[in-house]
Amino acid sequence: MKIIDKILLDDLTEQARANPRLRKNHNLHPSDDFCCHRLLNAIEPHSYIRPHRHLDPVKDESFVIVRGRLGILTFGDDGTVLQATVLSAESGAIIADIPHGVFHTAVSLEPGTIFFEAKAGPYRQLTEAEIAPWAPEDGTPRAENYLAELMARVQQ
Repeated sequence: MKIIDKILLDDLTEQARANPRLRKNHNLHPSDDFCCHRLLNAIEPHSYIRPHRHLDPVKDESFVIVRGRLGILTFGDDGTVLQATVLSAESGAIIADIPHGVFHTAVSLEPGTIFFEAKAGPYRQLTEAEIAPWAPEDGTPRAENYLAELMARVQQ
């Protein structure tokens, strides 16, 4: 049995802060090829996750907030924001279930944010068709500006 405690969460947050991408996963599943992926994601503000979708019909994705505040946005095929919400224990919105085929992203709205993620395995890199063509590439100045827009949008 694996136990998740405050010590593990604090350590994961420190690892995320030290990572240039400002996030760190802690996998609970044994390997990338495992049929069910369960993991903790520590994500700090200013971490950019390029909007994407999972086209495989078994790759619905669930996010459960563990601590902090996490913005979740979904998009139409043209990049129009369809839905924006904040997951936090205080707000009462604690789970987002995202169907396969829907463009989405997550943004950290508070230092120390961690969420639990579950989806079908095995792990496969995103294909070109799964990456939002209207969203800027990671590590570019446009990505920084776009992330600021997403953070503002989700906090409206």
